[in-house]
Amino acid sequence: MATAHDPVDMPTGTLLQISPRVGRVLAPNPSPFTYTGTQTYLVGSDDLAVIDPGPADADHLAALLAAIGDRPVRAILCTHTHRDHSPAAAPLSAQTGAPIIGCAPLTLEDDGPRADAAFDPSYIPDRILADGEQVAGEGWTLEAIATPGHTSNHLCFALVEENALFTGDHVMGWSTSVISPPDGDMADYMRSMQRLLDREDAVYYPAHGDPVANPRRLVRGMMGHRKQREGQITRFLERHGASEIPAMVAQMYKGVDPRLHPAAGRSVLAHLIDLDGRGIAAEAEDGRWRLR
Repeated sequence: MATAHDPVDMPTGTLLQISPRVGRVLAPNPSPFTYTGTQTYLVGSDDLAVIDPGPADADHLAALLAAIGDRPVRAILCTHTHRDHSPAAAPLSAQTGAPIIGCAPLTLEDDGPRADAAFDPSYIPDRILADGEQVAGEGWTLEAIATPGHTSNHLCFALVEENALFTGDHVMGWSTSVISPPDGDMADYMRSMQRLLDREDAVYYPAHGDPVANPRRLVRGMMGHRKQREGQITRFLERHGASEIPAMVAQMYKGVDPRLHPAAGRSVLAHLIDLDGRGIAAEAEDGRWRLR
């Protein structure tokens, strides 16, 4: 769940080289959910892959084209299809001739209260990457790592040559990810986090926030945070009996920006659905939740 961090001033539209093979361009879409905005990554030097081209914003598209210059783009890759990640794929493909590769398309009518994280109905990939499949160019290789949870179609991309992982929204550099049913799934998210914990990546490049230099420590902390939140929910239900989600959010998210409470409710719902699946909690006909 997003914390009370506020977006900070960061330069948008400028290519920042952060490793020998990786540059990033920040989109001008800061918000309480996107932090400083969505970071589009350019991988390679002589030829490129573009990861998470970002929102449908003319200034951001122009900045990407300027950063690309006359270099060929071999692939445009999307980690998932929320509207701050994939809508620029089609116009960027039209300008560069590069194929759109990566996650499967996904559109839901009910995707929670976050307008900035609605699904992108325009996303049409030329190729869907299965777990373990690779895309390569001059001096770079990207491998798809299936990480469902934040969305069912979420992929991370491992940069083999630098032992780095582009984590999209699965692991962010400033906050935990919102898990919003019906597509967001807490059980899947925790399994995906365990999968990352079992890896040996040296650095994460998230779509929001700074690079993560000690990724396994962060993943352990995020998994512990989810377990703590689950414990809060079960203790709340033990003390108060059958309860509605807004009452839980008001108690458990004191001090958090109230604008984030609706999204917090989605994550609480995701925990409750997971607890239901494990036989620990159940929803009554009146919409209240209780322990079994």
